[in-house]
Amino acid sequence: MTVENNRFPTITPVGESALLIELGEEIAPEINIRVHALDYQMQETPIKGVLERVPGYSSLLVLYDPLACKFSEIRHWVLDCLDASLSDVVRSTKEILIPVHYGGENGPDLAFVASFHQITPEEVVQRHTNGVYCVGMMGFTPGFAYLMGLDPTLATPRLDTPRTQIPAGSVGIAGVQTGVYPLDSPGGWQIIGRTDKKLFDPENAPHFLFSPGDSVRFVAVNDGTKL
Repeated sequence: MTVENNRFPTITPVGESALLIELGEEIAPEINIRVHALDYQMQETPIKGVLERVPGYSSLLVLYDPLACKFSEIRHWVLDCLDASLSDVVRSTKEILIPVHYGGENGPDLAFVASFHQITPEEVVQRHTNGVYCVGMMGFTPGFAYLMGLDPTLATPRLDTPRTQIPAGSVGIAGVQTGVYPLDSPGGWQIIGRTDKKLFDPENAPHFLFSPGDSVRFVAVNDGTKL
């Protein structure tokens, strides 16, 4: 594979102990699938000296020990993995159903999201639960999954002023993304509901409910809450 003659993928050194592989520059499912295929290929064909791999929406960061392997060796391994990951890759993923209490005290921003798009709160819930989402990447806090697949008609800006405390299980929208807060934490996403599902459990394995590549569906819980 000749990387230099194409805009993507690109391989860029990051300091003396990491390199960044970029497969695109958009939040797009087809690019994210390639990122996870590459990550899976690296997992299946490891090389001495690699310490960690950090997949993002459209890129993959590889951290390595420069005393254990040279940059040229890591780069050659990356090129081999890029070639192999272009073929069909079978990965173990799962579909996860997330029951959500929408609106009321569980979803304080549902009314704003509805007003912003000039639709009813019920329509927001319907569109949000109609989607099939893909875990694009993990980050922000332990167990927080950035989900792709939000209906573009629900894309909503973040809060002008982030909240200092958002309860664990809160389901939010930020731009073209949706996600669930696994822990009590600050945040600026528009909160439209809340789930009782536990997303992060440090006492038991696996610690995280979500993994990159998993698909997620939200299911509305009819608890009598007025939307």
